[in-house]
Amino acid sequence: MSFGVYRYLLMTVDPVHIGTGGYRLGRVDLSIVREPGTRLPKIPGTSLSGAIRSYAAYRYGKPRCAGQGQPKGGREEETGHCGRPTCPICYTFGSVRGERAYSGVVSIGDARILLFPVYSMAGPVWVSTEAILREVGFAMDKSGAHLTTMTWDKPLNLGWLMIEKPDGVKITPPKEVEDKQEWKTIQNRIVLVSDKLFSQIVNSNLEVRTSVSISPETGAAEEGALFTYEAIPRATFLWMDVVVDDYRGMFPSPELLKQWSQGKLPEEKKKRLQEAGWTDADVAIALTKYHPEELGETASKVITTGLEWAEHLGIGGMGTRGFGRIRKIADWRC
Repeated sequence: MSFGVYRYLLMTVDPVHIGTGGYRLGRVDLSIVREPGTRLPKIPGTSLSGAIRSYAAYRYGKPRCAGQGQPKGGREEETGHCGRPTCPICYTFGSVRGERAYSGVVSIGDARILLFPVYSMAGPVWVSTEAILREVGFAMDKSGAHLTTMTWDKPLNLGWLMIEKPDGVKITPPKEVEDKQEWKTIQNRIVLVSDKLFSQIVNSNLEVRTSVSISPETGAAEEGALFTYEAIPRATFLWMDVVVDDYRGMFPSPELLKQWSQGKLPEEKKKRLQEAGWTDADVAIALTKYHPEELGETASKVITTGLEWAEHLGIGGMGTRGFGRIRKIADWRC
């Protein structure tokens, strides 16, 4: 089946700052991207796509296929996208080479907040809403405005906001999540609130830091260069959907490449691949240079391969200030 939707559960290892670009009037100078309807922070799919492509390209030994594609200096055959039909990076994300361009087969959605960490009199808790959890695939044994998985029998504060005594609730995660250590750590510290309160709680408890620009000449702080910025805090759980539409049905998997090189492909299949631009030389390069078998065998696995490095190299801005790392907790096909 060429079409599929894959859901990813992520967790921020560091604060994450995806800026809106430039300074804004408000409580901070550098604000982060938000959903226009709910005002909830998010990580845009465009930011994720660029980082995932870059990391996947390096893992496949194809750094030239990480950028925008057009040659920039040097010999053309050494820069820009290779554009080969046997390249898993160009095939998955698309390629641009001169006047020839191919669209990719994946669509990476925004990463949205699932469970948000907030300090309370009971210690750290993770806040969400019933609607969000059910949308992702979590199940609950009851509905209500104020629910918790904790043993708590009195009013509870979430940051500056006090809510009435929450009722007990049992939350069942998707089977791919239930055995993950990150989920086990927080499963008994979850608080559900109403949709109208959730946005206020999140935006009131974002991480806000103050920094100052440093002069490269003196190594001291620049005068009048103090600025503030906000970020999604550490230990926030997010989720995103990736749509894979492999309309070509020709992803260069190791098995397909081996069948070509060994002459085991059916004649009709080989003819289709030749019409798509496959050659013996491209297959030889793919097998020997940049397609290790331990990496992805499908377009969705290429996404997972790139996402694994985001835990170490991060995404977004303020990377030199220790921001940006996210970890993949689980993924499953919807």
